[in-house]
Amino acid sequence: MRDTARPPRAGHRPSPDALLAQARRETPGRGRLKIFLGAAPGVGKTYEMLTTAHARRREGVDVVVGVVETHGRPETEALVAGLEVLARRTVPYGGGTLDEMDLDGLLARKPRLALVDELAHTNAPGSRHPKRYLDVEELLQAGIDVHTTLNIQHVESLNDVVAQITRIRVRETVPDSILDRADDIEVIDLSPDDLIRRLQEGKVYLPRQAERALKHYFSPGNLTALRELALRRTAQQVDDQLVTHMRAHAIPGPWAAGERVLVCVSEDPRSGSLVRYAKRLADRLRAPFTALTIESRRSASLSDAERDRIAETLRLAERLGAETATLPSQGRIADDVIGFAREHNVTHVVVGKSARSRWFELLHGSVVHDLLRRSGPISVHVVA
Repeated sequence: MRDTARPPRAGHRPSPDALLAQARRETPGRGRLKIFLGAAPGVGKTYEMLTTAHARRREGVDVVVGVVETHGRPETEALVAGLEVLARRTVPYGGGTLDEMDLDGLLARKPRLALVDELAHTNAPGSRHPKRYLDVEELLQAGIDVHTTLNIQHVESLNDVVAQITRIRVRETVPDSILDRADDIEVIDLSPDDLIRRLQEGKVYLPRQAERALKHYFSPGNLTALRELALRRTAQQVDDQLVTHMRAHAIPGPWAAGERVLVCVSEDPRSGSLVRYAKRLADRLRAPFTALTIESRRSASLSDAERDRIAETLRLAERLGAETATLPSQGRIADDVIGFAREHNVTHVVVGKSARSRWFELLHGSVVHDLLRRSGPISVHVVA
C-alpha cells in the first residue's frame, strides 16, 4: 500500500515526481536503451535488431556489434556481415574457455550504438559484472546507445507466471527496472503457428532439440499465453510513460489511450463488494485498477472496527491485483477523487450508492452527486 501525498491539481502545475522520473530518463550524456522483446526464442528478435542496425548505419550512425548470438541461423549470420564486430574476450572456465563480450574493449571503442544480444545472459565467473544487463548499464552510463534482446520469460516479476504456464522455471532473469528505464521497447510478434512452423523447419533449434521443445515449451497454448504476457507488459510500459508525460506537463486527464479503473473504499461494510465489482470491470476492460481511500476530518472519529474494515478491504484489493492508495483530503471528497483520477489517467471510477436519506443529502450534500457533476469525461459507476 502506498500513502499518497496530495497531488497538485492537474492543469495547475506539473507533478514533481513525474518531472523527476522524466529527468532521470533524459539524463544528459546517458545512452538510450532499446529492447527487442519477444514471447519466446525464435520469433526474430536478433534478426530485427540487426536489420535496424543496418538502417542506422546507412544513416551514418557508428554501429558496433558487442555480442550477437546467431545460433547457426544462416539468415541471422548474413545480417552480421557488413557490421563491425568487436572481438570477444576468452575466459578460462572448468578446464576450458568461454567467450564473453569485451566490455572494456567496447567502452574504449565507444561507438554511438552497441548491439548487445541476450540481455538476461549470465557472465562467466571472474567477469566484472555477474549479469549482462549490468554490462549494458555501464555502457549506457558511458553515453553509448544500446540495442538488446530479451524474451518475456526472463522478466523477474513474471517468473512465477511463466513457470505456471510452461512448467519450467527460468533461472536467468532481469529486474523489471531495466524495462521501466528503457527508452523504447519493440515487441517482435509472431503467431504460435508461424513459430511452430519455423521450429519444424529447423530455423530455431537443431532437429532433436526442436522435437523436445515442441513436446514441452512450444505448445500452442504456452506460446499464446507468453505472447499475451509480452504484449501486456509492453502496453503497461507505454501506459506508465503516458501517465508520467501527462503529470510532468500538467496535462489534465484522462487521455483515452488506455483504460484505468479506480474504486473508492470507505469504512462501509459494502466496500468489499465494490472492490470485487471493480476487479470484474478491470478484467473486462483488460485494465489495471486502484483502490483509493480518502482520509478526511471525519476519519479521526472512526472506531477501531471501522479502521480495521478499511484496512481489510485494501488488503482484499491487493490480493485481487490492485494498487492501493491513501490520500489526505483537501476539503471536498469528490474533488479529491476526481483530482486523483485525472492525475493518474483514470477512465472509470467505481463508488457505492449512498444509503443515506434524501433529506440528509439535501442538508449535507452527496459525494456521488458531486462526482457525477465533476467527472467530465470520466465514467462513474454507482453500484448498489
